[in-house]
Amino acid sequence: MAPLSAINNRKTNKVSRLNRNSKIFKTIIGAIQEKKGVHVTSLDLRNIPEAVADFFVICEAISTTQVKAIAEFVTFQVKEVCNELPYRQEGTQQAHWILVDYVSIVVHIMQPDARKFYQLEEMWSDAEATAHSEV
Repeated sequence: MAPLSAINNRKTNKVSRLNRNSKIFKTIIGAIQEKKGVHVTSLDLRNIPEAVADFFVICEAISTTQVKAIAEFVTFQVKEVCNELPYRQEGTQQAHWILVDYVSIVVHIMQPDARKFYQLEEMWSDAEATAHSEV
């Protein structure tokens, strides 16, 4: 595991910042939509100094099977299209909430009850939120 100082500084060490037109961002949104993830929202954290990423992408899935399928497909598509592997992935055992961390973008795939309980959009209410309509 990386030292805490490296994790805290990982956001500021980047040469260029991501945006919603970045290939990895579009690939993640497309993969979620292809696997029928719903209520897809991105939070732009770039103007929040305490944020550990540039973006959060949050979506819902109705079952543990769908949560796992979306996480696996996001990982597969990002590897195929962008040649990137996640820095870390958590929650795959229980699959109520899987987090796929690409350092600049953190993907949260949650069942509705977990999303309602943790209220990430409220916790990061200073971030600009964008809804991504289902295809």
